[in-house]
Amino acid sequence: MNILKLKRQFPLHLMLVPGIIVLLIYCYYPMVGSVIAFQKFIPVKGLFGSDWIGLGNFRYVLQMPDIWQVLYNTVYIATMKIILGLLVPIVIAILLNELKIMFIKRGVQTLVYLPHFMSWVILGGILVDILSPSEGIVNQLLQATGLDTIFFLGSNKWFPSVLIISDVWKEFGFSTIVFLAAITGINPALYEAAIVDGANHIRQVWHITLPGMVPIIVLMATLSLGNVLNAGFDQVFNLYSPSVYQSGDILDTLIYRIGLLDAQFGVATAIGLFKSVVSFGLIVLSYFLAYRLMNYRIF
Repeated sequence: MNILKLKRQFPLHLMLVPGIIVLLIYCYYPMVGSVIAFQKFIPVKGLFGSDWIGLGNFRYVLQMPDIWQVLYNTVYIATMKIILGLLVPIVIAILLNELKIMFIKRGVQTLVYLPHFMSWVILGGILVDILSPSEGIVNQLLQATGLDTIFFLGSNKWFPSVLIISDVWKEFGFSTIVFLAAITGINPALYEAAIVDGANHIRQVWHITLPGMVPIIVLMATLSLGNVLNAGFDQVFNLYSPSVYQSGDILDTLIYRIGLLDAQFGVATAIGLFKSVVSFGLIVLSYFLAYRLMNYRIF
């Protein structure tokens, strides 16, 4: 029986071969380069000709004066993005669910979903223009109300907030659709029973909609744990400058400067390997929590 089943499924497994080959070439083969983290890597000598220095690069990283500030920036920015990236779409999804005029509801869905498809190169240019200290519309409004202008992209006080808010604005539309799908899966009979019992809209949301969304909320929250060290290289790279390194520099941008600009390949690889190992552990933990809490399985 198993042999017949294997023969029947063999063509389906054969279709996976091209994908597996691509995965091996572009995802697993480059992992051989992780050995650079333990070498004093010199491109001329190559991967296997460079001197082996063990944990020397890691000790150098730990002695860098700004490494702990960079790690704090990464965790803080990424964590706030995860938290607000859950709260904002939940609220918007509930509000959209209460809209009864369908063309308005669909129009709002389209508008909030549109920034998700735009790159940070485009959005970064838009934000630079909007937040410009001299000609930006935000500062013009502040001046019109008698307030002082703010250099949002050049102030260590405001720059992290700009990163967090702009990322939530870009991505909350996608998550909103996910939560709207969860709301549509709630049994309408529950709302009908609540109306009969005299529950208003707020009580219906609190006692029916939110409990019905809990499984997908917990699932999205646990699966996002793996992104705690991913604060968004594309966004930060397109918006930051040396004046905001103190509050906006993250691990990915530090790796870029050390590895590509300063040519310290071993040190940059050591930081990247550390980030990858921690992220892998968090991903394993997230899937474990998703399985234990929501019975979520990969296959």
